Amino acid sequence: MTEQFKTLFFVKSSLISLYLALTIPIPFISSEILKITSIIAFISGLFLIINITNDYVNICDNKVSYKTSFISKIFGKKSWEIYWKDIKLIKSFPTSQGSLVHYFIDDNNESFLVPQRVENFEKFLSIVENKTKLNINEIKYISPLWTYKLLTYISILMIIAEIISFKFKYYQY
Repeated sequence: MTEQFKTLFFVKSSLISLYLALTIPIPFISSEILKITSIIAFISGLFLIINITNDYVNICDNKVSYKTSFISKIFGKKSWEIYWKDIKLIKSFPTSQGSLVHYFIDDNNESFLVPQRVENFEKFLSIVENKTKLNINEIKYISPLWTYKLLTYISILMIIAEIISFKFKYYQY
């Protein structure tokens, strides 16, 4: 049995829509000399943000694996895998925003960040609990889901406002 848990849709959509909201105007307001460069930079950035939001978790009977893309690896985000039998505890640490991050700790005291932004998170946690026999009651999403949804909706509103501004020539460049 192998199961895959992808990054939450609203996590991806919030990052991609925010990128679009912040960068869509740049090619339109850049000078003629920089227009081609700004379009290339915009497309490259969009490719990068889409690519780095495609991480996922694979779970099978023997292990849990976190897979990142080639681009994510270039930016220092590493893939990892740990066998269920090697997980001796799950350690929690507070964040500066008041949430908790959790780490799988193995027999060699190596730590592996527990993914907290995956789809079907409750099912993921259920599998972790069944395979490790450890208490997972403290583990929750790192941020409430409404924050990602709100950021997505606000970003979409910004994009709509930019489109309206371009249509009615509110940009004076």
